[in-house]
Amino acid sequence: MKRTIRTAALTVGALIASLGLPAGAAHADATTPRIDLRVLVVSDGGPSTDAIAAELDAAGTPYTEVDLEQSGRPVIDAGFLADTVDGRPRAKFQAVVLPNDNPFPANSAEMAALASYEQTYAIPQVDAYTYARPEAGLQYPVYGGYSGTVDGVQAQVTAAGKAGPFGYLDAAVPFEDNSPTVGESYAYLSTPATGADFTPYVDAPIPGKSTRGSLVGEYRHDGRRELVVTFVYNQYQQQFRLLARGIVEWMTGGVHLGASRNYFAVHVDDVFAADDRWDTELNCTPGDIDCAQGAGVPNPIRMTPSDVDYATAWESRRNFTLDLAFNGVGSVEQREENNGVDQLADKLIADRDRFRWINHTYTHAFLGCRQDTSVVPWKCATNTDGSTEWVSRAEVSAEIANNRLWAQSAGLPLDNDELVTGEHSGLKLSPQQPEDNPDLALALADNGVKWLGSDNSREPDQRQVGPATTVSRYPMNVFYNAGRAAEQVDEYNWIYTSRAQGGSGICEDHSDTSTCLTTPLATTTGYADYIVPLETRIDLGHVLANDPKPHFIHQSNLAEDRIAYPVLDGVLDTYGDLFADNTPAVNLRMKDIGTELQRRAAWKAAIQAGQVTAYRVGDTVTVEAPDGVAATATMPTGTTNGSAGFGDAYAGEVSGWTTSAGRPLTFTLPSSAPSLSATVDGQDKAPATRTTPHTRVPAGVTEQVPYTPEH
Repeated sequence: MKRTIRTAALTVGALIASLGLPAGAAHADATTPRIDLRVLVVSDGGPSTDAIAAELDAAGTPYTEVDLEQSGRPVIDAGFLADTVDGRPRAKFQAVVLPNDNPFPANSAEMAALASYEQTYAIPQVDAYTYARPEAGLQYPVYGGYSGTVDGVQAQVTAAGKAGPFGYLDAAVPFEDNSPTVGESYAYLSTPATGADFTPYVDAPIPGKSTRGSLVGEYRHDGRRELVVTFVYNQYQQQFRLLARGIVEWMTGGVHLGASRNYFAVHVDDVFAADDRWDTELNCTPGDIDCAQGAGVPNPIRMTPSDVDYATAWESRRNFTLDLAFNGVGSVEQREENNGVDQLADKLIADRDRFRWINHTYTHAFLGCRQDTSVVPWKCATNTDGSTEWVSRAEVSAEIANNRLWAQSAGLPLDNDELVTGEHSGLKLSPQQPEDNPDLALALADNGVKWLGSDNSREPDQRQVGPATTVSRYPMNVFYNAGRAAEQVDEYNWIYTSRAQGGSGICEDHSDTSTCLTTPLATTTGYADYIVPLETRIDLGHVLANDPKPHFIHQSNLAEDRIAYPVLDGVLDTYGDLFADNTPAVNLRMKDIGTELQRRAAWKAAIQAGQVTAYRVGDTVTVEAPDGVAATATMPTGTTNGSAGFGDAYAGEVSGWTTSAGRPLTFTLPSSAPSLSATVDGQDKAPATRTTPHTRVPAGVTEQVPYTPEH
């Protein structure tokens, strides 16, 4: 099953901004309202509205948040919601998100204003987490429904959901059950109230019944549309991540600024070289700096030609490309020690077009301060005047250039813009090296490096280092110094068990980022039974979060027991089971990931500065952004700019980046796009106020941030 895209960049050609108003817009008279492409999020501080806001943030979709618990907040009234611009009525928000179906006191003027606004401008409302009750179109749960935990429940997208906003999913929506002692998801399962115009989009079996209850559904009443969500969630939980796209598409009608895709890229470091092996007796890695000098005997791990065959066959089967970060000296030394023979290099070079290649420096030398390894942990060496002794500009430059020359001689298809230094060295590293090597930026400039790999666990935010922009990489909890599953488990136990259990105590000392194991894992089964499922869940969480950052492992993990593949297969298999073929995981190379992140940062800054304006009038969408800032949008398939199409297809829609060239961009929506109405459908009346208390339920566990040894 093809579930991945291999593409250079998710972009569209520069849109011609001087075409004028599309023909379709000429039929929009002055009474046709202008609908601004901005979402109103009304929050009560709960995790559900926060999760939707986080989704909008990640996509680059503008929104205004009103915190009901904040003193001095804006009053939501007719003037706050709408006005007139150039004689045309304007709705300031294209959708409204509420923490529940009615979070205001009885007879609230604010709720009445929202109801009138939604009726007048056909504005949809999302009830982020509400009680099942007739006012939300559902029976009370006591009448044949269910109230309680839904941990581990297998929910499903209904036929209406597949035909509507959740068509990018295959059907299944599994709810997490990560802890037997923590309630992670609370829900109300119920059926539509008698006479209610309610359409379930996602449902689940009602315990003890033959019927199914709605978890997400659309309620139409009084000329209004509500998306009624009856389970609690936070932004990290898989069930929300699966449904987040559909919630946004429902509320915006598939017309909004910003875009969301699911990304997965994997870098394999230290290719051609060998990685030192964990010693299960010494609890350190001989040959590396975590062992005292002279302790143990190094026993390196290096791929073989058969491992390359396995990798290429795996890529073909998965329709996925691995990025190999290589050190040329590994092959040079292998040939020197074996009468010119290096079967691994010969095989990799023969299959070079099956992979993407990244310069990982020639020898994998540490390029920050000079390391004093006479102590554990190491420290930066100092000059006689007490200043830090740095690896020189010439040495850093040689590491970059020599690896390029070696790659050129081997015929590797290398992109010289990209670089990952050994251990991400040269960049600041707390606590020993709290600042960058000042010679690193100079050497990057000497060699024309534009994209520099960094460790997301240290530096999650993109930044400039001289001429280069960082690309943060997620370390996978598959250790560089393990070629066998038993070695991985032994080291995992050392890190994640308490001192009382014979562990290092790292988890005790860093309780903010890791969780101690209650008991050590069995070395024979712990990897498959515990580590693989956990790491799969963590990595899949990144994929589902519209996060393009790559993950990284090491060549040792493709050798011997090939312990990386169960995790990679776990991510891709689970993804394939959840998503339709029109929503593949996007597999980008490093520089294109860097470009995506860079554009997002500029777009976010422009939105926060109030420099982006976008609105819809009839079938015409107009977007204004600062000159030079690429704009991102999602539109229905068939959207055009003049005679040209817009965007790349993804999840049943089109989306992409384009620059405005200092002039407004105009798009014409297809005739199939949902229309907006300026007429009131039915009587203008405020909905009933809440009669049943709303219960906020804790949203359970969040993402684990692993401690990962890195080579």
